[in-house]
Amino acid sequence: MADSATAAKQNDRSNGEDQEADALVVAADSPAHRISDLCRQFYTLGWVTGTGGGVSIRKGDHIFLAPSGVQKELMQPTDMFVMDYHTKQYIRKPPVLKPSACTPLFLAAYTRRNAGCCIHTHSQWAVLVTLICEAGLQDSSQRDVFCIKEIEQIKGISRGGSGSDEIAEGGRKLGNLGYFDTMRIPIIENTAHEEDLRDTLEAAIEKWPETPAVLVRRHGVYVWGKDVAQAKTQCESLDYLFQLAVEMHKLGLKWVS
Repeated sequence: MADSATAAKQNDRSNGEDQEADALVVAADSPAHRISDLCRQFYTLGWVTGTGGGVSIRKGDHIFLAPSGVQKELMQPTDMFVMDYHTKQYIRKPPVLKPSACTPLFLAAYTRRNAGCCIHTHSQWAVLVTLICEAGLQDSSQRDVFCIKEIEQIKGISRGGSGSDEIAEGGRKLGNLGYFDTMRIPIIENTAHEEDLRDTLEAAIEKWPETPAVLVRRHGVYVWGKDVAQAKTQCESLDYLFQLAVEMHKLGLKWVS
């Protein structure tokens, strides 16, 4: 009888913990809803086809992550994983689904840039600019960084990675890039497994403190911001600039003259 009572208590405790974990993704203000919405939007843009790409949002001590292998246009809040920011342990793991292979890369943006949201897309334009750079077709000395200037949309890109709230040395507020600034996005080499990109992505973040994104050659791009709005709008601005750069290249125009 004692063993049965103990088992019952443990079962009740487990059920209670599961309910608390589920509440994190079903609550009306849960970031899980926003991730589902973004996945559907990005699918229509062609950024996350074939279950590729990913989205993650940090809210307080919790990190919300879209799962691996789920069609983005069908994503539901209950599909989300939830991780404790400090322990990096999962608080919620939906049955059957697997954690995103992007998780180590998202964590790099959170821990090294204090980001509030990180987005990974497989944008064709992002891939194409990495190939143009790799071939040295714009500038043979700049194969590992995408550079462009004097395009209005550059103003939508922040300095310092996670936003204008950051302060540079000497007290200068970083803010956004200006029209005459050169936007530089580092390019790292792809690996056979997504999680193996972490070291080179972290190295790029350290080497390029102003960048809000890192391109992955023949793969896609990681973009982050201080919150969802900034990460999303920067992702949109960058994709616009990547597409424009490809079209400029086709016309024989230089990205930086």
